Amino acid sequence: MDARSVAGPPQPIAPSSLLDTAHHGGGSAVPDVFSLPKTSSTSLTKSVTAVHDFKVTDYSLLDGMGVGRYVSSSTFAAGGRDWAVRFYPDGATAGCLGHVSAFLYYFNRQLAAGVRARFTLNLLERDGRMSQQATNPYMKHTFSPASDNWGFIKFIEKSKLLTGSPYLHKDSLTIRCVLTVVIESRTVEDEMNSVVVPPPNLHQDFGEMLKDGEGADVTFTVDGQSFRAHRCVLAYRSPVFRAELFGPMKENATSCIRIDDMEPSIFEALLHFIYTDRLPDSCNDGRNAAMQHLLVAADRYGVERLRLMCESKLSEAIDVETVATTLALAEQHNCSQLQRACIGFMASPNMLGPIMESDGFNHLVASCPLVLKEILDKVSCIWSDNQHR
Repeated sequence: MDARSVAGPPQPIAPSSLLDTAHHGGGSAVPDVFSLPKTSSTSLTKSVTAVHDFKVTDYSLLDGMGVGRYVSSSTFAAGGRDWAVRFYPDGATAGCLGHVSAFLYYFNRQLAAGVRARFTLNLLERDGRMSQQATNPYMKHTFSPASDNWGFIKFIEKSKLLTGSPYLHKDSLTIRCVLTVVIESRTVEDEMNSVVVPPPNLHQDFGEMLKDGEGADVTFTVDGQSFRAHRCVLAYRSPVFRAELFGPMKENATSCIRIDDMEPSIFEALLHFIYTDRLPDSCNDGRNAAMQHLLVAADRYGVERLRLMCESKLSEAIDVETVATTLALAEQHNCSQLQRACIGFMASPNMLGPIMESDGFNHLVASCPLVLKEILDKVSCIWSDNQHR
């Protein structure tokens, strides 16, 4: 891939060598620097990083729209500035024949001062991951009214965006922009002899506590697999566990509590979150079915923060194939934010038709028939707004 580039930073100037110490007329040598008073300072540069995914649908219809013509993402904010990604299906200039172009645009033209930024523009593959074979390097540029765009003239060859391309899914492609904006640089005086305090590690200690099982006073059996835990930890993290372990219906202290209708891996992930307040690596991807099962477990045991984290992960991974089943899950477990994200996706232009052809839509109709009215109302509002523009 070709790119507009800027010259690299100037090479640092080597510091001059220290003068040799010398003795004159029996005088003493230069004092040892380690015996002298010492101060130091540090330059701190603050930056903000944002990610914006720009989805281009009906790509085949854009082919032939003309050199220099583009489709643009919505405006997004980063570092107190407004930005957008522009995609040129036939290239930005006549010199990039056979290629598409992609640029990052800066909108705050009323601000004369330049804004230093570092960014990438990359196509996502069908699974939502960036290609390891075709990943663009970071670009650096100072954006200003006189230089408000920068990017890749030859972003990718058009021949690599034909039917069957790993970057096309149902005639749609997605460009991911990872943008870091430099806010300010300042110098602070270092505190000498300061005590360095390590970051908190409470979650690590509690994770080891769960793993080692020392002091555990309750055992759960899930599909034949046993898990030892600590009643007090569970009770203070889950109102359901508190009622089960210390309420009027509490289990006998010596008994083994049986958990039905849950996979051992999901219960293990639930315990991991209860002890560490973190998602395990196995359940950190919204495209993984385990995330849906973990949401169900979080709702079942009243672990609200975990339920919201699962909602967030699932909403980020919504696509044509999964949105219907995800919406059904949101309806069944009162996940209002996830429900709004799903309905908004389904009401997007040209989305409802392909979604209705998916297997998940039939499940949605059967399990949550009332939600169809909300979807149709949302679609109707969007179409009405478009007609009045």
